[in-house]
Amino acid sequence: MSYVSKKELVVLDGYFRASNYLSVALLYLMDNPLLREPFKISDVKPNPVGHFGTVPGQNFIYTHCNRIIKKYNLKMIYVSGPGHGGQAMISQNYLDGTYTRFFPDFTEDIEGIKKLCRHFAYPRGISSHVEANVPGSIHSGGELGYSLAHAAGAVLDNKDLIACCVVGDGEAETGPLATSWNINKFLNKKNDGVVLPILHRNGFKISNPTIFGRMSEKEIGDYFGALGWKVYFVSGKDTMVMHDKMAHTMDDVIEDINKIKKNGTGKYPMIVLTTPKGWTCPKEVDGLQVEGSFRSHQVPVPISHDEPHNLELIYKWLCSYHPEELFDENGKLRSVFKMNGISSSLLCSV
Repeated sequence: MSYVSKKELVVLDGYFRASNYLSVALLYLMDNPLLREPFKISDVKPNPVGHFGTVPGQNFIYTHCNRIIKKYNLKMIYVSGPGHGGQAMISQNYLDGTYTRFFPDFTEDIEGIKKLCRHFAYPRGISSHVEANVPGSIHSGGELGYSLAHAAGAVLDNKDLIACCVVGDGEAETGPLATSWNINKFLNKKNDGVVLPILHRNGFKISNPTIFGRMSEKEIGDYFGALGWKVYFVSGKDTMVMHDKMAHTMDDVIEDINKIKKNGTGKYPMIVLTTPKGWTCPKEVDGLQVEGSFRSHQVPVPISHDEPHNLELIYKWLCSYHPEELFDENGKLRSVFKMNGISSSLLCSV
C-alpha cells in the first residue's frame, strides 16, 4: 500500500475545489468572479446554460490523473466520454495556464476569469461542450458511446501511452460503448499502450436512473470480471476520504500496468468511481433533492433576473469552495495548489 501524506491530500483537495469553483462560476457568473464585491443579481447570467452533473466527478478524476502523471512521469491522455460538462475541461485548461497560452486575452487574473465566464455558453463564445478549439482537444464531441474505441485507437502501436478513459454511466448504456469493453481482447500487452477505463457511476442520466446505478458492486464486479477486467471500486462523497481512496487506488493501478508491460500478461485494471450526481452542489432546491439526483444534470439551481429568489443559494454554493483560500489577490490560482507541467501532458477528447 502506498503512502499518501496529509499535505498531498490538502493540495489535491485545494485543486479539486478550485476546479469546481471555476466550473460553477462558468455556469452562472458574468461579473464579480471571485465574490470580492457584494453579490447581486446582475452578477449572474440572465439564462445560465450548461451541464453540471458530471463535472465534479471529472474534475476529481482529472486532479488524480495529474498526481500520477507527476509521480510516475507518465505519458497520458484524458478521454472524456460523458460528452458534455465542458466546464471541467475548460477549467482544467485555464487553471494550469494552457488556455491563456493559446488565448492570451484570457489572462490568469480576475479580469481573465470574468472574461472566461462571460464567454462560456454564449453565442460566438465558448461552447458548453468541448469543441475543437479547446486546447488539447483531439475530437470535438457530444455524441455518446465512442470514448473507449477512441482510447483504444490512441494506444495502438503506442506502447508508452496510457489513455485514461472516463465513461459516463448513462453513456455506458449505448450500443457502441457496451461493445467496446471488449477492447482488452485485442490490445497487445507488449506493443500497444494501455487503456484505463474509469466508469463514473453517479446514478442518473438527464431524467432517469442508470442501469449501473441500480446494480450492486458485486454485480458490477462480476460483470466486468467476466469481461476480463480487474475491477477497483472507489465509492463515497466525503471529499478528503475520497482523495485518499482514489490516490491509493491510482497507485495500485499503475503498479498493475507496470507489471503487465513488464511480463506481457495479466488483466488490465479499470476503476468504478461512484460519487453523487452533481457532487458538492446544494443538497436541495425548493424542497427537492438536487445533489445525488437527475436534477443536477444541467443547471442545478434555476435562476433568472425575473426570479432571483435562489440568489443566496448560489452565493452560498460558490462560497462553499472557499475561493479566498485558492486564488491570490490578483485572482491567480495560488502556487501551492498549482499542478503545472502536468495537465499540459494531457489531451482532452470527447
